[in-house]
Amino acid sequence: MQKYMMAAAAAALFATGASAQSGQHGSHNPVVKDQAPHRIGAPARGANSFTYDQARGRFAKAGYTRLSKLTKTDGLWRGTGVRHGKRVNVMLDYKGNITAR
Repeated sequence: MQKYMMAAAAAALFATGASAQSGQHGSHNPVVKDQAPHRIGAPARGANSFTYDQARGRFAKAGYTRLSKLTKTDGLWRGTGVRHGKRVNVMLDYKGNITAR
């Protein structure tokens, strides 16, 4: 009897694991979205692997000019830039999302 109960528990465990994995949609790597810079309300926290030049390129691609004081702290590239004639503080998170304040 105990043998059958363990077999049933194991079968239930494997069945739930398989169904949880079958619902995945989109990219297998959710950190990498695409090449377009995204603007969000708050940056995601995490280890940032963008180089200085890549970060400058992301900001430029999003329309920010006259970037200055670009530094990486706490996993975010931070600096100031001008967009639509207004100077703003900008941040780039590890996902490539840009936040401006």
